[in-house]
Amino acid sequence: MAAAVERPAAREFLDQWNRVLGALRAELGDAAFNSWLKSITLTGVRDGCVLISAPTRFMRDWVRTHYAERIRALWHAQNPAIAAVEIHLKPVDPGAEAARALTCPDERLMSDAGPKVAEPFALVEGSIGAALDPRFTFERFVVGKPNELAYAAARRAAESDTVPFNPLYIYGGVGLGKTHLMHAIAAHIQQRRPDRKVLYVSAEMFMYQFVAALRFKDTMPFKQRFRSVDVLMVDDVQFIAGKDSTQEEFFHTFNALVDQNRQIIISGDRSPSKLDGMEERMRSRLGWGLVADIHATDYELRLGILQSKAEMLGAADIPPRALEFLALRITSNVRELEGALNRVVAYATLVGRDINLEMIQEVLTDVLRANEHRVTIEDIQKRVAAHYSIRFADMHSARRARAVARPRQVAMYLAKQLTTRSLPEIGRMFGGRDHTTVIHAVRKIDELRQLDTSLAEDIEILLRMLEN
Repeated sequence: MAAAVERPAAREFLDQWNRVLGALRAELGDAAFNSWLKSITLTGVRDGCVLISAPTRFMRDWVRTHYAERIRALWHAQNPAIAAVEIHLKPVDPGAEAARALTCPDERLMSDAGPKVAEPFALVEGSIGAALDPRFTFERFVVGKPNELAYAAARRAAESDTVPFNPLYIYGGVGLGKTHLMHAIAAHIQQRRPDRKVLYVSAEMFMYQFVAALRFKDTMPFKQRFRSVDVLMVDDVQFIAGKDSTQEEFFHTFNALVDQNRQIIISGDRSPSKLDGMEERMRSRLGWGLVADIHATDYELRLGILQSKAEMLGAADIPPRALEFLALRITSNVRELEGALNRVVAYATLVGRDINLEMIQEVLTDVLRANEHRVTIEDIQKRVAAHYSIRFADMHSARRARAVARPRQVAMYLAKQLTTRSLPEIGRMFGGRDHTTVIHAVRKIDELRQLDTSLAEDIEILLRMLEN
C-alpha cells in the first residue's frame, strides 16, 4: 500500500490514514466500521486529493454516499492541504493501479458536489448488485414453523425457470432471517443460472442512486440499469415509505419488470397493507403475488439455530443445557441470539474457561437483562400450582409431602432460569426459605429432568406457557 502513496511523504500520509480510520471506528462502532470501512485501502494522495479503493461497486457507492465527506473532514483536520476524497473500485489487476492517473476531476470532488452516478451497478451476465454474505445460504438457514412458508417460497423462486409469483414479498421483524433468505436466493440463482441478470439492492441505495441520477440529469441510464434485469431484489422496502419521488420511480420500475415477466423479490419489516407512508397503488402492487411472513422465533427454532451455529463455530461440545438456556432466555431475534453464542465461544477460547450456565450468565449479563421476559416469581408459582393442581399457598407453606414439594422445587428451578433474582431473593419468595434450599431444588430438578421424561415434558410445557 505504501508504494502507491506519493513520496517523500508516504509515511506521513499512512500515519494520517491510520488516525482517520481510528477516529471512524470510534465514531461508528465496530459493527458499522467492519461492514463498510475495514476493507477499503489508501491508494494515493496527490494535489490535496486522497484516493481510496473499495473491493466492490456497491461498497464504493455506499462509502461515497455515507462516509466520503467525513473522511475528508477528519483528514483535513489533520492536514489542511487535503481538500477532497476520491473513492474508486479496486482494480482486478494490482499492476493496473500504478498506471492509473492519480487525479481528482472537479466534478467528482466529494467535499462539495457529492457522489456522481457512474456505473453504480455493473449489470453484466449473472451480476449481483450488492456484495453477498457467503454465510447466507439455503443450507445454513434453519427452518421451523415460524419461517417455513417464507423459506419454501424463496427456494421456489430461486429454483424456478419461470416466475412462480410476482412479486415474492417476504416480511418480518428485525433479525428474523429476511436478509438471509434474500442473499440465499441471489446466491442460488447466480450458481444455478449464471446467465441471468440479478440485481440485489437495498431500498435505501435505490433511493440514493435515483436522487443522484436526478441531480446529475442521468436518469435514462438509471432506468435502463434497473429495468434490464431478469431478477430485481429490493431489501427493506419500507425505507422508501413517505418518499414520493422514489416511490414513483419504483412503481414504474416495478410495472416495467412485471410487463416483461421478470421476477421481483422484495423484503420489508411489515405486511404491504401496513406500510404507512406508502401509496395505496404501491401497497396493492406489493401484495399482488405471494406474501410470506416470518414470525418471531419459537423455542425449538432458536435451539435449532444455536445447534447449527455451534457446529459452524467448531464448538459442538457445548453442553446441551447451555444451548437450551440461551434459546430460552434470548428471544428478541436471531441476530442477537447468534451474537450471544459468538460472544460466549470467543470468551471461552480466549480466557480458557469451560462453557456452562454460570459462565454464560456472567458473560452475557447485559444481554440476558435486556431479554428478560419480565416474568415474576409469583407468575411462575401460580402457573406451576395450576399445572400440578395444588394450592398457590402451598408454594409458601412448610408442607413436605412429595405432591407439594416437587412442584415447589420445579417453581424454584424455573425462577432461577427465568428471572434475574438472586438465590436468597428466590428463597424468601418461597416462604422465607434459605438460599441453600433453592440450590438443592435447582440441582435436583436439573438431574431429574435428564432421567424422568414426564418431568422433562412438564418443564417444557411450563417454559412455553411462561414464555408467551
